[in-house]
Amino acid sequence: MATTTRVYVARLAGLAVFDPNGDLVGRVRDAVARVTSQPPRVVGIVAEMPMRRRIFLPIGRVTSIDNESVMLNTGTLNLRRFEKRPGEMLVLEELLDRRVTIADRDKPATVLDVAMEPDRTGEWKLTRLAVREVTGRLSRRGQIHQVEWDEVQGLLTPVAEQGTESLLAVLEKMRPADLAHALQEMPDPRRNEVAKALDDERLADVIAELPEQDQVEIIALLDRERAADVLEEMDPDDAADLLAELPQVEQQVLLDLMEPDESASVRALMIYAEGTAGSVMTSEPVVLTPDATVAEALARVREPQVSPAVAAQVFVARAPMATPTGRYLGMVHFQRLLREPPAAMLGGIVDNDIDPLEPESTLADITRRMATYNLVAMPVVDAGDRLLGAVTVDDLLDHLLPEDWRERHG
Repeated sequence: MATTTRVYVARLAGLAVFDPNGDLVGRVRDAVARVTSQPPRVVGIVAEMPMRRRIFLPIGRVTSIDNESVMLNTGTLNLRRFEKRPGEMLVLEELLDRRVTIADRDKPATVLDVAMEPDRTGEWKLTRLAVREVTGRLSRRGQIHQVEWDEVQGLLTPVAEQGTESLLAVLEKMRPADLAHALQEMPDPRRNEVAKALDDERLADVIAELPEQDQVEIIALLDRERAADVLEEMDPDDAADLLAELPQVEQQVLLDLMEPDESASVRALMIYAEGTAGSVMTSEPVVLTPDATVAEALARVREPQVSPAVAAQVFVARAPMATPTGRYLGMVHFQRLLREPPAAMLGGIVDNDIDPLEPESTLADITRRMATYNLVAMPVVDAGDRLLGAVTVDDLLDHLLPEDWRERHG
C-alpha cells in the first residue's frame, strides 16, 4: 500500500474515497477495528455515499491514503448498509474523548486521536494514541502525550459517560443533514451526549434534519430553558412542527419561555390545519418595499442565514415588512435581480401575474402550481392580501415524502 506508515484516524474523517477510475465513492466517517486481538486489528473503514448510505470498505481494498483522499483498488463494492458486528469497534465514535489512565504516570487523561499503522505482515492495527492529561483545573489544559496502545488503561472497558470535545471537532465541518444522520447511527447514550454538547444554533439546524421521534427525544433531554433557546434558533415552521409533537401542556411551557417576538411567529403557524399552506410555510421570507433597490435586494439574499430556497426570490409588499405585511404586490426572482441595474427599484420589475396561495391551500394544490410555474417558493396571503409567509420547495418535500424518510434504516 503506497501510503504513510502511520495514520491518525480523526484526520481521515471527511476525506474523499475514490475508485481506480477516479470516481468519488463517498467520504470516510470512521474506521472499524476488531477488539478480539491486542492491539485491535483494523479491518476496514466506513464510508458515507451519496444519499447518506454508510457502507463498509475492507482495509485490503485501500491502496493509498494521503492528506486529501483514500484510493481503492479494483473490484465490486458491497453496497449493503454497514452494521457493526460483535467484537468490532468504531474507532472515532467509541474511543474519542474516552476517559483513560496513563499507566506509568497513573494520571487520568482523555483520548484525542488514535493512530493505525501496518505491521510486518501488512495488517493494520491501532498502535498509538494522542491523549491529554486531565488537570482538574478549569483554567489550565493538561499536557498532550503520544503513548502506545498498551500504555493506557480503560480503553475497552464500559464507560458511564464519554466526553465530546474531540468528536465534535471531527464532526464540525459536516452539513447539518449529514451530522443528523451521524447521530442516528450512534447508540442512544452517545447520540444524546453529542447532541447536548452542540451549541444552540448548531443543534437547532441538526434537529430540523432528524425524524420527529428523534427530535422529541433530544428536546426532552434538555432543560426547559435551553430547549426554548434551541426552538428560538430554529426556523419558525420547523419549531412549530416539533412543538406539535409534544403534549399541549409542554407546548405552552416552552412557548412561554421563548422570547415573545420569537414565539409569536411560531404560535401563528400552529393555528393552521396540518397539510395546508399555512402549516408548512415559513413566516420569514425575504420581504422588501417597492422603493427598495436591486442592490438592497441582492444584499439581503446574500445574508448567510438565508437558505437557498428562501433566497431564490424577494417578495415585495407595502409596509410593515414583518409578516403579516402590508398589501402584497408580487415577487422578483433572483435571476431577474442579476439582470437589472443595481439602482433599479423593485416596484418597477415586480412579477405579479401568478396568484398567491391561500393559507388553506392543500399540499396537492401547492405542488401542482409550483410545478406548473417552475417555482421554488410561493407566497401565502390572507383575505386582506397581506403576505403571511411563503411555502418553499424544501419544506414542501418534507411533507410530501413518506413520514419515515429520515429514519436510519429507511
